[in-house]
Amino acid sequence: MNALMEGLNSLLDISILLYMLVGLLLGFMVGAFPGITATMAVALAAGFTMTLEPVQGLAVLLTIYVAANFGDRVPSILINTPGTPASIATTLDGYPMAKQGRAGLALTISAIVSAVGILASLVLFAVAAVPIASFARDYFKSPELFALVVFGIAIMIGISSKSMLKGILAGLFGLMLGSVGTYAATADQRFTFGVLELVEGVNFIAVIIGLFGIAELFDQLLTHRKSAVRPISSLGRWWPNRAELRQSGRATAVGGAVGLGVGLIPAAGGDIAGLIGWERARKVSKHPEMFGKGSIEGVAASDTASSATLGGSLTTTMALGIPGDSVMAVMIGSMIIWGITPGPTLFTNRPDLVVSIVGIMLIATILSLVLSLIRMKGMVKLLDVPQPYLWSGILIFCIIGTYATSNSLSTVVTMLVFGVIGVLLKRMQVPAGPIVLGLLLGPLAEENLARTLAILPTRPFFEVVSPIAIVLLALAVLSIVMPAIRAARRPRAERAALADSILHDDSIQQIEKAHDELAAQPDLLTSTVRNVDVPTRRARKSRKNSEETEK
Repeated sequence: MNALMEGLNSLLDISILLYMLVGLLLGFMVGAFPGITATMAVALAAGFTMTLEPVQGLAVLLTIYVAANFGDRVPSILINTPGTPASIATTLDGYPMAKQGRAGLALTISAIVSAVGILASLVLFAVAAVPIASFARDYFKSPELFALVVFGIAIMIGISSKSMLKGILAGLFGLMLGSVGTYAATADQRFTFGVLELVEGVNFIAVIIGLFGIAELFDQLLTHRKSAVRPISSLGRWWPNRAELRQSGRATAVGGAVGLGVGLIPAAGGDIAGLIGWERARKVSKHPEMFGKGSIEGVAASDTASSATLGGSLTTTMALGIPGDSVMAVMIGSMIIWGITPGPTLFTNRPDLVVSIVGIMLIATILSLVLSLIRMKGMVKLLDVPQPYLWSGILIFCIIGTYATSNSLSTVVTMLVFGVIGVLLKRMQVPAGPIVLGLLLGPLAEENLARTLAILPTRPFFEVVSPIAIVLLALAVLSIVMPAIRAARRPRAERAALADSILHDDSIQQIEKAHDELAAQPDLLTSTVRNVDVPTRRARKSRKNSEETEK
């Protein structure tokens, strides 16, 4: 009870609310601008929060994380471009609804079900996190922790790339980066090449901002083409009626169940959950033929599923110390800098902080919902901001934020170097996720492996290595081998990542067909789309004149 009161009491500070408001605005803007991911924003903000108290810093980072899940639906629905990867599935039905003059309804339904998904995931965190942490604290020693890290990296490799070889190479590159610096067990320097700045290892924040921020910025600069596409500004009706709420109820339940399950899988994010939730809702719908053509059920299912992953990701991050997604990887890095180690011991050493985290996400969800339900014509105007202004601002904040982490220009150079590396990786379709996970968890895996190898000569093997460790290692192998086998059995042109291999072929075809149909109608890609359900004034006048002529 004391921990509960302490955690809630820390949120009563007025500064926490102010920091949350900052995070709220940043999160919405990040989501609304296509190409700026939540990972990039959280990594950038992390550089500015290093001097804050942990609760204050988490208030900024977690609120960005939550608000981006609301803001990214705006471009998905209005211009058929996902604000972040988590809103990919929203484009399938959200944009067709906008073309039909129901953009306001799509935005409202999206906001409501996103809030439902996040709140349900927080209930999951409250119920599951403590038992998982207690189990891990009692049964996870060095062999089990090593196996758990290997399992997390293997899952990320299996999910992140169509090519398993590229995913493995990315993971190995991340592990290599994690080994740079001073080895804690022997104090030996490794891969420092006499460079003083590398003695303490590669700066984690610089790598994150480089791979997810500068790389995306450089990529947009290289591939930018001026587009004539304008966001749909005829938003139409905003509030759903009872029939529409009832219609979206089952889809919301199905999407929520999918999101809660997928969120517990390390490294599986909202993009995967959204697509799976959309497909599962189509299977149980009474009108599956409407999916991909403006179905309110499709919007409800995909957005609930992608949002419901937040609590599961938070659970694996805080209870096991394994980041549930790339945003949580940045969060772990920030917490370590603050002197806080996520994992089973967090619930013993800092239970008040866990309560504060839940409280921050709960308040952030409510504030984001309220802001989303305000008619967002101002958000539509954000989509008209010239890209050069946006790029300039991002670059300046990336440089300042990176420099603030160490007050050293070498850190900025590291960021820019990894920005160039990130662009090359994007060109070669090598995922950045395994690199980040390898860099973050590599030292933890190495430390626990060294302890295990030191104990093994003195005790029987199965007394040291428990069945839990063996099962986790077996699952790690299967998570890499099974997708590779499935991919090898398909023609090269049809090979896909784990996210696509989970979906049925007919669902993939329907998704592709929906996008092709939208692309084939460029005349509707304007800001003057009218509501097809309501006759225009000119049409009513024409009909009236024809009736008078007939008489």
